[in-house]
Amino acid sequence: MNDNATIARIWRGRTRRDLADAYEPYLRREGIPPLQEKALGVQLFREDREEETEFVTISYWPDVDAMASFTGGDPRKIHHLPRDEEFLVELPERVTVMRILVTQLPRD
Repeated sequence: MNDNATIARIWRGRTRRDLADAYEPYLRREGIPPLQEKALGVQLFREDREEETEFVTISYWPDVDAMASFTGGDPRKIHHLPRDEEFLVELPERVTVMRILVTQLPRD
C-alpha cells in the first residue's frame, strides 16, 4: 500500500460457496484492473464459509476527491460488474469509506 493514502474504500460482496471459484477470477479480471489504474493500491480478500464466500476489496486513495473522480461523483457509489447479479447473493448498495489513521508499512 502506498503511504500517501489517507482514505480506504471498502467493498464487500457475498457469493454462494459453489459459485466462489468462478467469481474470483471474474472479479480479478473485471473489477480489480480499474482500481489498479486509478487507486494508490488495492487488496482483494476472500473468506470461505460453509455456505457462502465473502469477497472484500479495499482500495487506497490520497483523498476523497480522487476517489470521487473515480466513481463519477459520489465516493460511495457502487460500480456493479455486468455479471454481479448472477454471482452475488445480494447486490451491495454502498461501499464503506474510512479515513486511515495508522499505517505500518513493511521495513526494508
